[in-house]
Amino acid sequence: MSAPHLRRVLGPTAATAIVAGTIIGTGIFLKPAAMAQGAGSEGLVLVAWIVAALLSLAGALTYAELGALMPDAGGEYVYLREAYGSLPAFLYGWMRFFIGSAGSVAAYAVGASAFLASIVDVRVLPGGETAVAVFFIVLFTLSNCLAVTFGAALQIGLTALKVLAVLGLSLVLLVLGDAPTSSVAAPGFLGLPTFATAVLAALWAFDGWNNLAMVGGEIKDPKKNLPRALIFGMGLVTALYLLSNSAYFHALDFDAVAASRSSAHRDALPVAANALSAATGSGLAVGVVSVLFIISALGAMNGSIMTGARVPYALARDGLFPKRLARLSAREVPVGAVLAQGAVALVLALSGTFDQLTDAVVFASWIFYGLCTGAVFILRRRLRTRPAEAGLREDLRASGETPRFKTPLYPVLPIVFILVTLVLLVSTVASMPELTALGLGIIALGVPVHLVVRRASR
Repeated sequence: MSAPHLRRVLGPTAATAIVAGTIIGTGIFLKPAAMAQGAGSEGLVLVAWIVAALLSLAGALTYAELGALMPDAGGEYVYLREAYGSLPAFLYGWMRFFIGSAGSVAAYAVGASAFLASIVDVRVLPGGETAVAVFFIVLFTLSNCLAVTFGAALQIGLTALKVLAVLGLSLVLLVLGDAPTSSVAAPGFLGLPTFATAVLAALWAFDGWNNLAMVGGEIKDPKKNLPRALIFGMGLVTALYLLSNSAYFHALDFDAVAASRSSAHRDALPVAANALSAATGSGLAVGVVSVLFIISALGAMNGSIMTGARVPYALARDGLFPKRLARLSAREVPVGAVLAQGAVALVLALSGTFDQLTDAVVFASWIFYGLCTGAVFILRRRLRTRPAEAGLREDLRASGETPRFKTPLYPVLPIVFILVTLVLLVSTVASMPELTALGLGIIALGVPVHLVVRRASR
């Protein structure tokens, strides 16, 4: 009997649900307020959404080419390893394990528990909201240990619910809202750090477009389904985000949006609840939006758990993480990696607030998004000049074929993505130096760990 191994069981529907379901999470309900506070006008808020959408789409299109070329578990880890070598790839895996995936899972759990507390008195539980966040992490971590098909089915169902929910909410606001005029004048683009803060908040709402690549080793016909799922999923999410934000500003004036719940207004209601209450005059708005938020957050958390665990699995398979994390269950699930990721998420959920977690995740992740996008130049040149010795592992080569998908507008699109990423990172350092220093410090800790691991492996 052959040993368990990852199987290609995820079809196009599951792949698209992973993209859209992992992206649509908490940001669409919470971040518009923070963006309004940073941007200063309705127009600039929408501009920030469009900038974040275009930037994320540019990255997704580049990842579509890389994913079609190297459809293996670990996604970005594989791209970085083949383009730059072991150290950058290890630092990515280190960041993803301790900040990226685990931080996303923790943030979703913290957000979902906070909204559950708005409709149910969780103070009767030992630990209150924190205990609920822990419960969510444990429940979905264990469910993703069962089988990848179970996690995929759960993802499809939760994604369908959240898409219908966001669409329905937006239509109600557009039909019943009274379209008040904004009372705040646009400040222009003079305040780049504050506008960058608004874009950073929008990027959290779009974060997750890269997750599909992590389960590249389990997607059916990945050369076709991976690019299609990325493009269709990103298009669907962008349309929903622009529609919902237009609906918010159709039902509320700018001041009301800016005063809604965010890190600076912890006790206020989220913008979606304020907008629904203003449009319908119903006192049920808080409960309705809270239920929608919980469904959306849990769907994104499920997708993050399922995809993120494939990164430590890939590192363990290459001998860079403990071998126990590379072991598969009888149902071809890296249970050790799933459980280890859940343990780190629990620690983060107990130690950080929602906005601190989301900002740390976005900043740390975009460092490697830029590096992965640059990998397309290196790998294209390598495949063109030395196709038989491309440097790719034998099982990752496309059998000498040209990848079916190539990044549109190459090389302009990846270059623009990298340049904008640099501007975003510099602006983020200027506006949030302590948080970014913490993120960079955690990444830097991976350097001596990598040296020790490599020396031990020799």
